[in-house]
Amino acid sequence: MRLTCTISDPASWRTSVLRNPNMEKLKKGYLFPEIGIKHEEHLKKYPHAKVISLGIGDTTEPIPKIVTSAMAEYALALSTPEGYQGYGPEKGHKNLRKAIADKVYSGMGIKESEVFISDGAQCDIARLQMLFGSNVTIAVQDPTFPGYVDNGVIMGQTGKADDGGKYAGIEYMRCAPENAFFPDLSRVRRTDVIFFCSPNNPTGHVASREQLRQLVDFARRNGSIVVFDSAYSSYVSACSGAPRSIYEIPGAREVAIEVSSFSKFAGFTGVRLGWAVVPDELLYSDGSPVARDFDRIVCTCFNGASSIAQAGGLACLSEEGSAAIQGVIGVYKENARVLVETFESLGKEVHGGANSPYVWVRFPGRRSWDVFAEILEKTHVITVPGSGFGPGGEGFIRVSAFGSKDRVLEACERLKSFLA
Repeated sequence: MRLTCTISDPASWRTSVLRNPNMEKLKKGYLFPEIGIKHEEHLKKYPHAKVISLGIGDTTEPIPKIVTSAMAEYALALSTPEGYQGYGPEKGHKNLRKAIADKVYSGMGIKESEVFISDGAQCDIARLQMLFGSNVTIAVQDPTFPGYVDNGVIMGQTGKADDGGKYAGIEYMRCAPENAFFPDLSRVRRTDVIFFCSPNNPTGHVASREQLRQLVDFARRNGSIVVFDSAYSSYVSACSGAPRSIYEIPGAREVAIEVSSFSKFAGFTGVRLGWAVVPDELLYSDGSPVARDFDRIVCTCFNGASSIAQAGGLACLSEEGSAAIQGVIGVYKENARVLVETFESLGKEVHGGANSPYVWVRFPGRRSWDVFAEILEKTHVITVPGSGFGPGGEGFIRVSAFGSKDRVLEACERLKSFLA
């Protein structure tokens, strides 16, 4: 019989509710709050230090006025009888869904009805994991964004982690410089769901058209679903020839869901707005549409994205808004170029940065957390240890191009002084 303490002993009072055993499997805290804790500890040690964060991928440039004006106008209208609106459609306002289908997915056959507006791609990833349930098997790039793995652990899709940080039940698809950051699919076991991010976070690699064709063919042969994260697609240069969407690949509509976000191209990290595309052709093994179940999840767990944020999203996709946002993206891409040049001038092996706001730097024979700690201690610059993105990230650090030009240039000078 399980005993509980009495109320007379409040210091050790506990309920009779068992802890979710899946939470016990998680390794430490979530990566980015852990970085935040390290930041706070450093400031306590060096209270007058001018810390520059090139770590967590948080945007820093102001949102273009055409976008904020649209949000302000919508917000002010809420104070009038004519402009007030309460709950909106759980899937999002139709005009925004149509704009995404027509402009982001022009020529790809995406319909407005297949677009689900959300409060960000990370939230959609969690809702998709809820949709898939605990009985599916998943594959992830290694290294990759930790949210795919952690949500899978919480849902009960995995076993425990080994000493190297790999969870039992997850297929880790090695993506390293030695294989052009694309897995050898002939050696990847079949799973129900494949999480794939391009441009990749953290490596900055953008998958080529041929690589994505292989991925779609692999999913079709195995009857798998690809969850394609295109949150950084706006950083892909047209001259690269790389796809910005999985739906540029023939056959993807039958096997792929795409999630994306306004966060990194429009500066909406605090505003919160994203979307998911679930095509009508995507079916479960029993022939039922995946979109119908996802709609049920969304309507149950979500009351819809902020109408004010959606007004801003619509302005982002206007001709004038899009032009203004390209200017902001240009700032970050220039920062990335400077970071790449800095590390290359120091003789480091550098990847990413060309079609991504992230630069992936190798430190052979070193532990990622040790490199992170040493750079922070000696330069007051925050990066992210590569091992936080999976075992395949050991020996690397991720450096973010999100920051003002002046602060990025100052960080580069500090890094040169230290690493030289």
